[in-house]
Amino acid sequence: MDFRDSPAEAEFRTRLRTWLADNNRGLPTSSTDDEYWARQAEWHTALYDAGFFGLSWPAKYGGHELPTVFDVILDDELAAAGAPPRPSLGYLVQGITAHGSDAIKDRFLPGLISGRDRWCQGFSEPDAGSDLASLRTTATRDGGDYVVNGHKIWTSYSDVADWCFLLARTDPDVPKHKGLSAFAVPMHQPSVEQRPLQMINGITKEFGQVLFDGARVPVENMIGEPGEGWRIAMTIVSHEREPGELGYVARYTKTVRELEGWVRADPTAFRSDQRETVAWAHVQAEMLRLHVCRRLSERLDGIEHGPDGSIDKLLMTWVEQSVGDAALAISGAQSALDPDDVGLKIYLYGRAQSVMGGTSQVQKNIVATRVLGLPSTKEHSLGRPEGPVRPKGALPTP
Repeated sequence: MDFRDSPAEAEFRTRLRTWLADNNRGLPTSSTDDEYWARQAEWHTALYDAGFFGLSWPAKYGGHELPTVFDVILDDELAAAGAPPRPSLGYLVQGITAHGSDAIKDRFLPGLISGRDRWCQGFSEPDAGSDLASLRTTATRDGGDYVVNGHKIWTSYSDVADWCFLLARTDPDVPKHKGLSAFAVPMHQPSVEQRPLQMINGITKEFGQVLFDGARVPVENMIGEPGEGWRIAMTIVSHEREPGELGYVARYTKTVRELEGWVRADPTAFRSDQRETVAWAHVQAEMLRLHVCRRLSERLDGIEHGPDGSIDKLLMTWVEQSVGDAALAISGAQSALDPDDVGLKIYLYGRAQSVMGGTSQVQKNIVATRVLGLPSTKEHSLGRPEGPVRPKGALPTP
């Protein structure tokens, strides 16, 4: 692979760098301050209006149809400038693009990409997280509408969303994976209740829980066909687990640069083990950046990633937690004395990464069974033991 810029890429990088010099919003370190989350819409529209968002998405919906390498350049320059990363909604765009009708795409993609319409994702429920197919939210046909009843949780941006990309059960009489459908549900209606959640690091503006009590959604707002919800969810989740889609590389690199700046400003103030922890976080963030470059390069060659996205998710988790460990190490004793310490907040947020978007345990199972082809526990119980089967109570042969 050749990571050097082509002339067009170099021109884009220079133009972006010049714009950032005058338009960096200077938001707090991501995920550690409510102001960061409250001003996400402002940052989204600023990038879009300047021509720096939706770079690889279709032009007819407001994108630029550029190769995905331009997203890598965007992430690089945002991190270098200490700017916030690009808003992470590519997985929703991918879901609508892959499964929505032309009418759905024409109606929803322009506002989603431009940031004029805010969206949240209603998948997880209190009793349906990693086992998403067991969700109990229902959507029942009533004339020209579906009526939605249920409870969603861990719903990012739910308090500011205009629309919810909702997964609900439309057919209770078929196997759980087959009775689900997807909808674009309007959030501004009396039958939708918002309940913000406070995270362990104090953030209250990132996500919450949402209750649907007779909420109505027009039939034409169904995304895909009835019963196609599980397939749509898997498309979204596979992209949701790709750090390239999420722009997370810029977020990690931004934090690592800040930590390095503190160390370089006064190296003698930090022990060797603290400096080494920051150096390891730098290595991890760079590893992820190059991995994303490779993934995007493969996509340019027409290679689609399915269950391989679980590898990306595991790498993303390891990097985020390495960065969190470095932030906590640099804070030192201050983190124990000050609950608002930034390093402590970064560390605590990193704990969430091994849960959100699918737990690390689930990702490892997917890698084992769907990437490496190893037998699952279920397959063993169905008659594929690793060794000979002995009668109950029999002793092994010496």
